[in-house]
Amino acid sequence: MKKNDLTEGAILAKLLFFAVPFLVANILQSLYGAVDLFVVGRCCGAESVAAVSIGTQVTQIVTSLITGLTLGSTILIGKYMGRRDFEQVKRTIGTSLTIFFITALVLTALLLKFGRFLLVLMNTSSIFFELTYQYVAICAAGNVFICGYNAISAILRGYGDSVRPMVFVAVACVLNVVLDIWFVKYLNMGVAGTAYATVISQGISMIIAVLYLKKKQFIFDFKLKSFRPKKNIVKELAFVGIPISFQELMVRISFLYLTAVMNRCGVYAAAVVGISSKFDVFAMLSATSIANALAAFTAQNMGAGKPERARKSLWYGMSFALFVAILFWGWAQINPQSMIRVFNNNEAILSAGVPFFQSCSYDYIMVAIVFCLNGYLNGREKTLWTMVSCCFGALFLRIPMVYLFGMYFSDDLGKLGMVAPIVSWFMATYTLSYVLYEGHKRAKTRSRQVA
Repeated sequence: MKKNDLTEGAILAKLLFFAVPFLVANILQSLYGAVDLFVVGRCCGAESVAAVSIGTQVTQIVTSLITGLTLGSTILIGKYMGRRDFEQVKRTIGTSLTIFFITALVLTALLLKFGRFLLVLMNTSSIFFELTYQYVAICAAGNVFICGYNAISAILRGYGDSVRPMVFVAVACVLNVVLDIWFVKYLNMGVAGTAYATVISQGISMIIAVLYLKKKQFIFDFKLKSFRPKKNIVKELAFVGIPISFQELMVRISFLYLTAVMNRCGVYAAAVVGISSKFDVFAMLSATSIANALAAFTAQNMGAGKPERARKSLWYGMSFALFVAILFWGWAQINPQSMIRVFNNNEAILSAGVPFFQSCSYDYIMVAIVFCLNGYLNGREKTLWTMVSCCFGALFLRIPMVYLFGMYFSDDLGKLGMVAPIVSWFMATYTLSYVLYEGHKRAKTRSRQVA
């Protein structure tokens, strides 16, 4: 238990020791989409690049929904680990895995039924429409593996173990790279090959994870009788996880709307926003990793009755995330061409992408603040606040601004790229104000109790 205990020891050292495997795992996981785009970009045409870019954004809707539920299980498991209630930890794991399996089947059915309709809403060009749907359909068929793979990683992180999820991600990543090259370059399977590579690699990684944990006698035994959902835990998981899933969905929809606007600007603009979304993932990895680590770290410490330790971890984590974000922002300002060339050397894409990359890179800094604040609040089970905050940003700020900027600056990708950082600045401002206000109110309450 000691090595999984986040409630003792130096805060910064413990947080970074827990967060670094998160960071490595997220880097490796981000390579899925990046390798897909890289291999397709080198072996296929601009239409295939656009198809994979847009198809990935559609499948990320599913990933976003799963992420919300899995983070909910991370938080609950972290809370019970902090309380040393190991029986409740086992029940939470069994309930979570059962719900994830059912969710995967439902999402597969929905995506197969409404996938084409969603691509039409996104103004997907007829030139690469079928290629895009092919990618979406294949990934949808593998949702059970994708859900199971993410669920096991989330459970381990709530347990206080961020190393083994990193190893399982590494296995999936290596498999994905090998299969991508084999399917696309040597078997000429194109866009379909990238989708098959993703599904197969995650499926194999999930199976290896289950077999390994059973062999190591993990706290959960993976026996059929242990997969009985408990009503009270289902309610808790819904209360914590559904707001996160909903906010992730709304944010994803708002970015899909940006993609739809960019698609009207032509194939090169569509490729630019796709490449940008891939690079954004890498640039924001430190913020994402720290935020996820903060959720588990905060949950364990709140469960152990140590709110001040949780609060200090927020400021340590945010400082680290901001430092890394500023490095990526500087890169985008000095040499954005090198960022784009990682994925594609097409001169038209380079020309269109430079102003977009330079303006949207300001979002790296704002997101570092927003993500860390939300991670801390999620760990405190204040997911309703983060849901309202993110939905407001997505629906009442990002979508209207994309509409207005798209109407007046459709030929200026630099101005369109400013939408994301402006929205994130507003979100950072009111979320930070809320956290500071809460801290002030809690301090006043404590001083009264002392008096």
